[in-house]
Amino acid sequence: MTRRKISNTLALAVLGLLLERTMHPYEMAAILRERHKDSSFKVNSGSLYDTVEALVRHGWIEPVETARDGRRPERTVYATTELGRSEFVGWIDELLRRPVAEYPKFMAAVSYLGALGPDGAAEALTERAGHLVRRIEETKAVLADTVGAGKAPRLFMIEVECALHAWEAELAWTRRTVAEIGDGRLSWPEVERSEDGWTWTGPTDGEGTTR
Repeated sequence: MTRRKISNTLALAVLGLLLERTMHPYEMAAILRERHKDSSFKVNSGSLYDTVEALVRHGWIEPVETARDGRRPERTVYATTELGRSEFVGWIDELLRRPVAEYPKFMAAVSYLGALGPDGAAEALTERAGHLVRRIEETKAVLADTVGAGKAPRLFMIEVECALHAWEAELAWTRRTVAEIGDGRLSWPEVERSEDGWTWTGPTDGEGTTR
């Protein structure tokens, strides 16, 4: 994996927008939200301006003019540089080709699912399933209102489609796990602590092996 001077993925969003045309940070933020890119990038004024400054510092983008809209404060308009375009394309290519460990918080919590006990785990996962259902429905509505309505090409919203498939897969796993807890296929072994460490008795695999 190439070690880049800038690793914040919000920089990808900035570079991508500036490939379309020159613009100032306020306009960048508005367009990202309008296109629902804030589901892929953490967008707020502070982080966006910090990212723009970093891109300028490393020569990936450059200021080209200062514009004033009516009585509003002056705003600096930026454009990509040759280096910035090269870095953008190389970075995108690398991220698509090579999976990287991202350490999602949900996976960290799932690794200690047993701490909640069967009832607590089933209740927590059931609530999560409800949130996922709402997120999936909202995302489908966004896609219908943009791509489905002809307001944007599918390619411009492809990451939303990718996220939708990931949430649908997570929902299916969550519901299946709740069902397995309910019918006993996912059992909680009896765990005890001894001088030799943790020991447990009860099923540990699909064939009912015990220790």
